[in-house]
Amino acid sequence: MSVGKRPAGKEPAVKGLGILSAVFFSLIVISVIHASDDSSTCAKREAMIRAVQSDLDETSRHVGRDRLSPHVLEAMRRVPRHEFVPEDLKPHAYENRPLPIGYGQTISQPYIVALMTELLDLKPDDTVLEIGTGSGYQAAVLAECAREVYSIEIIPELAETAQSRLLRLGYRNVTVKTGDGYFGWEERAPFDAIIVTAAATHIPPPLVHQLKPGGTMVIPVGPPFMVQHLTLVKKTEDGKVSTRQLLPVAFVPLIGGKRTP
Repeated sequence: MSVGKRPAGKEPAVKGLGILSAVFFSLIVISVIHASDDSSTCAKREAMIRAVQSDLDETSRHVGRDRLSPHVLEAMRRVPRHEFVPEDLKPHAYENRPLPIGYGQTISQPYIVALMTELLDLKPDDTVLEIGTGSGYQAAVLAECAREVYSIEIIPELAETAQSRLLRLGYRNVTVKTGDGYFGWEERAPFDAIIVTAAATHIPPPLVHQLKPGGTMVIPVGPPFMVQHLTLVKKTEDGKVSTRQLLPVAFVPLIGGKRTP
C-alpha cells in the first residue's frame, strides 16, 4: 500500500519554470493542510511545542539533546496531530500525552515523537523504516524530514486507515503495508534509519541486519507493561553495532516475531 507526501523542499530539482511550479505546488499543499487551522488550533500546537521543549530540557542529560533541530521542530509544527486521533479526542490532540487510537494501540506522546525523530539525525535524502504505523502520525513527521518512509503495521484495519488518512493529507513519500514488523522490510532494505514505535523484549536481529552501515535505530526495549528503555542503536561503517539506553518509557508491546509454518 503506497501513500505519502513529498514535503515542501523535497521535490526533485528542475530548471526554470519547473522550480517555480514545484514551489507553488508545495505552498498550495501546505495551505490546504492548514486551511482549517483556526487561531485556537494554532495556539494549542504552539503550546504542544513548548511542552515538548520543556520535557527535552528535563531529560537532556539522559538523551544528549537540549533542543530540537530546525527541521524536526518545523515538522512538529506542520503535521496536524488532530487529524490522527479519533473524533472524540480531537480536543485533546495537542496535549503532550499519548492517546488511544483503538485496537489496544496509542498515538505516542508528542515529546516522544519529537525525541525519537531527533535521535535519528535524518538527512533530506534518507530512507526510513518505521515499525508500527498506528494512526500514521509518526510517519507523517518522518516524511517531513526524510526522502522516503516505509512503514509496517501488523493490524490491517490500522494500516488501511493510516493509508487513507496520509493520502488525504497529501503525504506521497510514505509507503505503508500490513505485516510483521519484527522481520522488517527486506525488499526495501537497507535503511538509513529505523524507528520502532512499540516495545520489543530485545532488538530484532532482522532490523539490525537491514540498517545501513552508519545508520541509526531508535527502539523501546523491555518487557510488556513494565519498565522499558528507549534505546539508541548505532551501526558503524564497518558494521559494528553499539547500543545505549537513554531513558525509561512506556510503549505498547511489539506484536509478532514468529513465522508461520
